[in-house]
Amino acid sequence: MARKIKKKTEPKPSNEGKIILIVTGILLGVIAVFLIILAIVQNVGKQNDSSSNPIETSTTVSTVSDTSLTDTSTVSTTSTEDADKPSTDYMKDVVIDNTKDYYADISIKDYGKIIVKLDYEAAPITTRNFVYLAQSGFYNGLTFHRIMEGFMMQGGDPLGNGTGGSEHNIYGEFSANGYSNPLSHTRGAISMARNSYDMNSASSQFFIVQSDNHTASLDGSYAAFGYVKEGIEIVDAVCRDAQPTDNNGSIAADQQPVIESVTIRTVDK
Repeated sequence: MARKIKKKTEPKPSNEGKIILIVTGILLGVIAVFLIILAIVQNVGKQNDSSSNPIETSTTVSTVSDTSLTDTSTVSTTSTEDADKPSTDYMKDVVIDNTKDYYADISIKDYGKIIVKLDYEAAPITTRNFVYLAQSGFYNGLTFHRIMEGFMMQGGDPLGNGTGGSEHNIYGEFSANGYSNPLSHTRGAISMARNSYDMNSASSQFFIVQSDNHTASLDGSYAAFGYVKEGIEIVDAVCRDAQPTDNNGSIAADQQPVIESVTIRTVDK
């Protein structure tokens, strides 16, 4: 009689094996979702950098590395370590008279004059730097190269493209950098532009705030040093007429409003 051959049965996975497979699948799914969310957040962050931080300065051809709007406004050839420790020696001849109020008359071609009252008590280094540059004629003939209606107008770059500055950087006089500065970036405030990674990278580029919409994001992170006392309607006109070429507020070179002069004057208190 022929023998019956029993078929071998395939071993079935144990309950423990099933649990391991299920847990592994769940973990892989969670990791995949996390990576997708991370990629989306990073992409949104890059977009926000170009639109919500219009007061950063851009990269210059110098020894200082760049940022996302990219860089510091210095043209210094000092090392990065030295660049983190700005010197104030260059403006030693700028002596502030505490018995007087200081005003900056910013004349813009085809628009008129914006009169800014400077606050040297709130930001003494920033104010002295601005006075030094203005009195040396540095700003005469420069432009406003970035303008965003409903936000601000930024100028003071000798290259006119966001990559330039003076020969010096200054300490950032704001709370995030350890300085007490009570001035808020409300409508009419004048403040210094800087790059996003170095708090002591402000140089010559400044901006004038048009509205209160972004006050919270600016206060404590940028050095305001005064307010427009007359001519805020000129700020409105410049911002209204601007035709940016991108969502970063960049203005074509032949369309940039020209700073005819910045004149410093004093009035007895």
